[in-house]
Amino acid sequence: MFVSERILSLSTNTKVTPGKRLSSQQQTALGIVARLHGKRDVVLAIDLTESVGINNEGRIRLKQIIEDSLKPGDSVYIVPFAAEVTQLHGLSDVYPLGSPIEFSNNQESFDKIIQKIPLSADLKLQNTDIQRAELTIYQGLAQLNQNRLQQNQPIKAQSVVWVTDAPLLAKSGNDWIETPVNSPFRVADSSQSKERQAWINILPLKKRELTIENSASQQYKLAVVDIEPTVQEFCTIAPNNQEFCKVNSYLLGQLWLPFLIAILGITSISFLVNYLVNLRKKWRILVSTDLEEYEEECCPLLPGKSLAIGQGDSNCIDEIDCPGSEVRAYLEREGNLLYLVPTQLAPIEWEGKEVNKKTRLKCSLIKLNCPSDKHGDFYINIQVKR
Repeated sequence: MFVSERILSLSTNTKVTPGKRLSSQQQTALGIVARLHGKRDVVLAIDLTESVGINNEGRIRLKQIIEDSLKPGDSVYIVPFAAEVTQLHGLSDVYPLGSPIEFSNNQESFDKIIQKIPLSADLKLQNTDIQRAELTIYQGLAQLNQNRLQQNQPIKAQSVVWVTDAPLLAKSGNDWIETPVNSPFRVADSSQSKERQAWINILPLKKRELTIENSASQQYKLAVVDIEPTVQEFCTIAPNNQEFCKVNSYLLGQLWLPFLIAILGITSISFLVNYLVNLRKKWRILVSTDLEEYEEECCPLLPGKSLAIGQGDSNCIDEIDCPGSEVRAYLEREGNLLYLVPTQLAPIEWEGKEVNKKTRLKCSLIKLNCPSDKHGDFYINIQVKR
């Protein structure tokens, strides 16, 4: 237990870096893992500088996002930023973007999120280091899913809602006017710029945005960057000419049970459909005797219907002639099963033995004997075409 705890601590205390690009099949499987559990990480990234100043339209749109797009179980992170990313309460290795608000569909959740969103600009803040904010948020979200990977927990789809006038996903070293003079992100080949660009390149990002004009006739953007469920893969060589990768074993652990259930479900449905289709089929009944060469076809046999062996019966759809004035037995169809039901009024034999009780007939070629004192053995050959 102590060793496993140390390993888990090492995993969560290690800052994730961009890994090996995943195959399309792995990416699809990770998406299935996330969809099966349906929860998301949603970051509300708010620019605190005066050039943004969220107006009534911005508030309305943010409220729409909170009320209409958030789902129960979503983890919501409020990340205000300017020259630095600030006010991340509960920051830790487990929560690199601070403690989330676990959303549930009630007024208390709405109020808690609205109260934490800084809707007014901070007039003391002049600069916006947007690329620092991007690195912090994208790396933080990657860390959350990487922690889940290490703990064999389901990963989540992730989204960032940006409220800013700064350019998003710009090239490294882009000279944004509000970027602080001493920011390493002004230098395209600084280690921080390279790290940010590596995250933008490796993460499956999809951006949509709209422009809003504030009360000072300045424009800012409300943008949504969706990140497909993903993790970072690190394949490591090991002794004995081995290589260890994490993602495939993680996917196997997450998906074997859902896939087994799906296979059983599909198999059950296919059996049910096949059964129902066969149930609607009319069975053809062809009858011949050892005394005559020609075959006679009875009325098609449907579920719940029967043929009389002997004299006619008004409850039966047709009859099969044999010696005697009584009904010896009924050939009954129950669902997709065929039964011989003797009446005990006269003997009837199958496979050399007299039938005294309801008997299931499994074969398609049936030979019955209807013996009588006067005529002796009388064999009827019945062919069932299902």
